[in-house]
Amino acid sequence: MKIRKLRLRQQAGPIAENQPFSQLNITPLIDVLLVLLVMLMLSIPAVTHKVAVDLPTGTTGNAPAAINKLFLNAAGTAIWNDIPMDSDRLRVRLERMAKDPTKPQLHFETDARARYERFDQLVAMIKRAGVEEVGFVGNAQFANWDAPI
Repeated sequence: MKIRKLRLRQQAGPIAENQPFSQLNITPLIDVLLVLLVMLMLSIPAVTHKVAVDLPTGTTGNAPAAINKLFLNAAGTAIWNDIPMDSDRLRVRLERMAKDPTKPQLHFETDARARYERFDQLVAMIKRAGVEEVGFVGNAQFANWDAPI
């Protein structure tokens, strides 16, 4: 048996010439992984969907639109233009407002201590009534998360 020394590899001892070479050839593995990466990139569809946003148009008249104010206090009571309302009366007012041809605006303000569930119910009620001009007032109080409520 002939013993040879390798010059390129640093090995602790001599190896026999007829022993198998035990290093893994990773070049084909890298080639396969690159091909799979390219296939994955080509198979992912490009973002083609659009989100339609209705932007407000300029008003033709100089008269400001009428404003109705809806306030939700900490107790969960809805207050329409400084008048406390139950859900049925508020629903009627919102439907009337939606049918008004002058398209008044609704300014919706919420106390920071109000329950989100009640807020969500009122937003759903506004949407079901068909009110389109809604603005959320007083959100500046929620800008700082560390501020006490």
